[in-house]
Amino acid sequence: MPPVRYWQENGKDENQAGGDGGKAPQQKEPKTKKRKQEEAKGGGKKFISGKPDPFPGPAPIPQDRLDKFKRKETIKKRRKQHYKLKDMISRSEETSQMAQKQAARFDILLPEDAGFLEGEEEEDTCTISQEDIADAVDITSGAKYFNLKLSQFGPYRVDYSKTGRHLLLGGRRGHVACVDWQSKQLMCEINVMESVNDVKWLHTETMYAVAQKKWLYIYDSNGIELHCIRKFNDVLRMQFLPYHFLLATASATGFLQYLDVSVGKEVAAICTKTGRLDVMCQNPRNAIIHLGHSNGTVTLWSPNQREALVKMLCHRGGVRSVTVDKSGTYMLTSGMDKKLKVYDIRTFKPLNSYFLPAGASCLSLSQRGLLSAATGDIVQVYRDVWSTPVTKPYMAHRVRGTAWGLQFCPFEDVLGVGHGDGFTSMLVPGAGEPNFDGLDANPYRSVKQRQEWEVKALLEKIQPELITLNPNELGQVDNATFTQRHQDRVTALGFDPLAKEKFVPRFKKKGRSSTGSIEKRKKKVAHEDLRDVIRETVEDKMKVAKERKEKDLKTGVSSGTKSALDRFKK
Repeated sequence: MPPVRYWQENGKDENQAGGDGGKAPQQKEPKTKKRKQEEAKGGGKKFISGKPDPFPGPAPIPQDRLDKFKRKETIKKRRKQHYKLKDMISRSEETSQMAQKQAARFDILLPEDAGFLEGEEEEDTCTISQEDIADAVDITSGAKYFNLKLSQFGPYRVDYSKTGRHLLLGGRRGHVACVDWQSKQLMCEINVMESVNDVKWLHTETMYAVAQKKWLYIYDSNGIELHCIRKFNDVLRMQFLPYHFLLATASATGFLQYLDVSVGKEVAAICTKTGRLDVMCQNPRNAIIHLGHSNGTVTLWSPNQREALVKMLCHRGGVRSVTVDKSGTYMLTSGMDKKLKVYDIRTFKPLNSYFLPAGASCLSLSQRGLLSAATGDIVQVYRDVWSTPVTKPYMAHRVRGTAWGLQFCPFEDVLGVGHGDGFTSMLVPGAGEPNFDGLDANPYRSVKQRQEWEVKALLEKIQPELITLNPNELGQVDNATFTQRHQDRVTALGFDPLAKEKFVPRFKKKGRSSTGSIEKRKKKVAHEDLRDVIRETVEDKMKVAKERKEKDLKTGVSSGTKSALDRFKK
């Protein structure tokens, strides 16, 4: 028999169904089809429990948190704007809004908040001892309070690395040590066998600079001498500019010198003509160096100028210490007149003035705005110095010897004090920034991460020519220079090229507004303008030549005498 065709099978099934009394057998629907129908009824949403989501969509973000990360205003699109430009602007705005929302959401993930020491009723916080604080806090935080008894080679200068993980100590009598102070692991310890004036970490914790009696030396973290820089002699104080890779030094001979540690070259050597320079600090915002002098003045310096940018008379006696806050807004100075003064650098005017009975020999500011001042063997910490008048210290602690160096540890509530009897690590609640930028200064980075960060930082190094008093000027247009250049161009061309509006070709359809055709139309119009200019120039030249010829003819007729050379005249 021939094979059965599909229409015959359908007909056969229909006949069989009719023969059964019109009752067709019930076929089971496949599960996938049933699930799709249920999803279609529920709007296409899948739920594990089968119940609808009571909070549909992304979680809402408070408007104040969004405003905190707002980048720019919405650009108004003109009606006659090119469609490609409109698309580019809209995509840029979408990216900016997405980044704003992500930053606002991730801000919630920063739970660390800065807290301050609060006493009970009628209890003064400056009377609370370090031992009481160490007993009250957890074990990890309590271990950050310790004393190193190093009475043989003191007093000591102190410096923390940018990440706050490593500590560098430099004794006056030649003892130099670098320590991972959180794990109490000694990295290296050497004695340079001559007096040490200052120590400073460089861009990473693998290298540091030591200002010794004669010259400046560079060592690695194993204590091996890498360089002896004889151009930098009699150095007393040092500051490192991390984003410029510059080591600024102040010497006893009155010279301010800059060393580029990435290439090992001297960038600038400035004679300040103000004598011995033993008071120095930097402005973290614009990398300007502040120097204090014995005549009570504070000068601001940049490697681009031989003269001081600003000279301020701050004290009636010599300046003992200077420090600038993280935002570069306030400067605090202490002098021989036993006064502590707060200045607003934006206006160069004093805000507050405090009298300290013994004066302050060392000053240091924390990331959260706490001020530490050392008077002899007593270290006092003040809070909100520039906003409200302060009548009493926030905390106080007595060390074993005269304090010679102070510095707050970044991202930790710790104050390092170098004194005549060694080193003391104090607990100062609310001093450090609780949240760190992992791409800039990560205390927990590995060796590989540090190496990658170092390469990236070298590629993004800021040139010393860009160090200015107001860094916002770099993003602005120099109108005076632009006007002068425009005038020079007008003088050279003989006409103003910007006087006439540029020709904008009309948009045509059917492919007649391609890039090539638009450029052809622009060149055609430009040639027409150029023809007019050339025509006017030629007419002016012909007119001048005609006037000169007529003048020569008149002169020849009036003289009436002919010369043998007249035959060569045209």
